[in-house]
Amino acid sequence: MGRSALITETALDFADALPDGGVLLGIDLGTKTIGTATCDAGWRFATNGKTLGRGKWTRDKAVLGELIKSRGAKGIVLGLPLNMDGSDGPRSQASRAFARNCSEAFDLPVLLWDERWSTQSAEAAMIGQDMSRAKRAVAIDSHAAAVILQGAIDRLAGGIL
Repeated sequence: MGRSALITETALDFADALPDGGVLLGIDLGTKTIGTATCDAGWRFATNGKTLGRGKWTRDKAVLGELIKSRGAKGIVLGLPLNMDGSDGPRSQASRAFARNCSEAFDLPVLLWDERWSTQSAEAAMIGQDMSRAKRAVAIDSHAAAVILQGAIDRLAGGIL
């Protein structure tokens, strides 16, 4: 096992690890699915990607590795589902473990991003687009990943670190 890349909750440390910018992979980690999104190398806009079925880590690692390779991702922004009071719960602990796995497997910096309102924001946007309930159920995780990633790149590109 090689060295682990940076895992941080601060945009400043993440930006320092990527001085030349680069495509980022956004992840909304669920218990059954993994929502994905990517952004451009200049950190201007996030685009929702695919919602992947979640399985054992070896399978997830292979699927994410292909996505990272095909998009040329230089870093990962992973949603951190904190409790409303900002404390960790079981889901945030699972996300931290997933971040460690990603860091070790892909040797990329990982930014853990507060995702407390991402799903609600994504759902509201999809309702605003008059998307049916059935279509929203399929797309919610990838839309949430885009909301998470957009929040992070707004902070990174806006210089408010």
